[in-house]
Amino acid sequence: MSSDGMTFGRAIAKARKAAGLSQKELAARVMKEEGGGSISPQYLNDIEHDRRSPSSSHLIREFSGILNIPEDYL
Repeated sequence: MSSDGMTFGRAIAKARKAAGLSQKELAARVMKEEGGGSISPQYLNDIEHDRRSPSSSHLIREFSGILNIPEDYL
């Protein structure tokens, strides 16, 4: 949880909505490591609802770059 009380999932959801992206659109842009393709919309939904955490720092960097959020905020 960040210093302002926002969870990782809520920060991702807020930034995604501000960018005008659907969960499906954002999931298609977030790439797994080593050419594994994109994450699933269900996995993104689980992250946004704080049921799962990103499995690697690579995914945090992906979210950071796509949504223009500083990595240290996430």
